[in-house]
Amino acid sequence: MPVRPTAALPTALTLAAAATLTACGGGSGSDPDTVKVSFKQSTDNSIKVMDTYLADVKEQFEKANPGKKVELVPIKAPDAEYYTKLQQMLRSPKTAPDLVYEDTFLINSDITSGYLKPLDPYLAKWKDWERFIDTAKAAAKGEDGKTYGVPDGTDTRGLWFSKDVFAKAGLPADWQPKTWDEVLEAARTIKEKVPDVIPLNVYTGKPVGEAATMQTFEMLLYGTGDATSADPLYDKGGKKWITSGKGFEDSLSFVETVYREKLGPEVSDALDPNVGTRVRGEWLPQGRLGIALDGSWLPQDWLEGSGHEWPEWSKELGLAAMPTQNGQAPGRVSMSGGWTWAVPAKAANPDLAFEFVKTMQTKANAQKWYVANSGIAVREDVANDPAYAEAQPGITFFTGLVEHTHYRPAYPAYPKVSTAIQEAMEGVTTGDMSVEEAARGYDDALRDATDNQVVER
Repeated sequence: MPVRPTAALPTALTLAAAATLTACGGGSGSDPDTVKVSFKQSTDNSIKVMDTYLADVKEQFEKANPGKKVELVPIKAPDAEYYTKLQQMLRSPKTAPDLVYEDTFLINSDITSGYLKPLDPYLAKWKDWERFIDTAKAAAKGEDGKTYGVPDGTDTRGLWFSKDVFAKAGLPADWQPKTWDEVLEAARTIKEKVPDVIPLNVYTGKPVGEAATMQTFEMLLYGTGDATSADPLYDKGGKKWITSGKGFEDSLSFVETVYREKLGPEVSDALDPNVGTRVRGEWLPQGRLGIALDGSWLPQDWLEGSGHEWPEWSKELGLAAMPTQNGQAPGRVSMSGGWTWAVPAKAANPDLAFEFVKTMQTKANAQKWYVANSGIAVREDVANDPAYAEAQPGITFFTGLVEHTHYRPAYPAYPKVSTAIQEAMEGVTTGDMSVEEAARGYDDALRDATDNQVVER
């Protein structure tokens, strides 16, 4: 996850971004036989999942297309900085690569900005497109009805927990909480019985960007209604965003409780942009964290060759669905997102870029990626393949959450809405704002971000 707007870059980061742009090259002076592929590289030097996968596809592509070359252009940055750097690259034909890795949450914003090229003419001639599930296709579609990206998988979210920590705390190894209160009570029990570990991690605040919005706040907010409730963030019929209400404030209260009662990490750690790397690379493998509200992709960091090999994880960690607030139907909640491969509007070699996409998205390569990335398949032929379901522990559990998942309202204003949510979360995390003050601040930011096109709660 899974990903995120940020404030203006400080000088050092701006210089680093400029260096990245210069190194990328591209545009009108590019070699017509070379496709430049830009992607998000892990900030953890030992994690080479994407690098290894793309190097393999590059070799396949160059072998099948004599005389054609692939230049991989990694952007090594936390999520929020990745989006900023990527958007800087997309603005000019001198810096735009031929193919970019786009989070579905940002794609409509980039479409509206004119940064991406519609792919419909290519998709119409590509038989494999029929294999992709409709919800995944919709995630890459603009408000104009055109498709701007090819999804490479989706994800779901739930609760990971340490069986060892639970045993020490006297909690069950088959824990399946039914309400938010049961999650908090388990964290309180861990704090009391196993005081040397972090009871519960929920991402929060602007430094971690969309991880805070989607993996924590929306996992809470979308569990405050019932199965028949309308989207709590966006009124699709009226095409307006919704101001804060009881569910919004209850979600903030959950976050406030975690940090006020010291059930989470130290606030300074929680507001570290690299906290996700610590959760996956240190806290869970080392038994220093009781419960993590997190995504289906975590095992990619623990596979052979990752640098954090943890083959025992499936025996040492339990999995539970995130419950709805009071156990109301359907009883569990998840959020789904995912990433796409998109062609910049100012790409020098768009035709060659799509040929590379087709190589990446053969059934065999797609399945290889889903397994390596701990992703959820968006191709029906892969999802129905027993080899996929059996490839890794946890795939069946997280695929099962798709039935109860929700997708963000990823319309052009969403990045600003997400930032406003992060600011509200950060305010209650640090204790600088009450829940009511944070909700009012969100409402004011929402009105500004949408030119007052809101539905008042």
